[in-house]
Amino acid sequence: MNISLQSFPTLSKGIVWGLVENCFSLDYEVAEKSVSNISIIPTVGDQYVVMKLDDGRWELAGGTLEPNEHHMDALVREVKEELGAELVSYTLFGCFQCRSFADEPYRPHIPHPHFVRLVGYGEVNLVEAPLNPPDGEQVIAVDVVDIDEAVGRFEQIGRYDIAELYKLAHQLRKAALNQGK
Repeated sequence: MNISLQSFPTLSKGIVWGLVENCFSLDYEVAEKSVSNISIIPTVGDQYVVMKLDDGRWELAGGTLEPNEHHMDALVREVKEELGAELVSYTLFGCFQCRSFADEPYRPHIPHPHFVRLVGYGEVNLVEAPLNPPDGEQVIAVDVVDIDEAVGRFEQIGRYDIAELYKLAHQLRKAALNQGK
């Protein structure tokens, strides 16, 4: 399946998150040393997992790598911390090429001012409540919903970037399933 970002108006243009400018790309072949974050569109069967933070926002699961941590180890850790889940599978499908305008990196060990946030989708097994470590985001709800509900929750709070990531992951998953038939 040939996906064009033209169908995703928010992802196809630059996005600004605070002091960071981002450009999404379906090309995720990047130098490992440039990776600072990894995110997942989590699934349980044909449903999607969404998480709500203690400030009331729905947010994308994933986070920042710890010092000397491989991105897949970070993903396993983040899924456990934020969703209370075990990672079953993961398929990378893109990345955000980022440039920070902050004077210093978010954490001393991550690349600065240019870095990459990997994005993919994957199956998770929900096994417990989110761990909510004190130095991380505090998750108050983890819901399993259909794609329309997931997209709607992000659109309601103006997070069209995350809504489009869920839509893109859904299209890619459907294409992969159809190829397997």
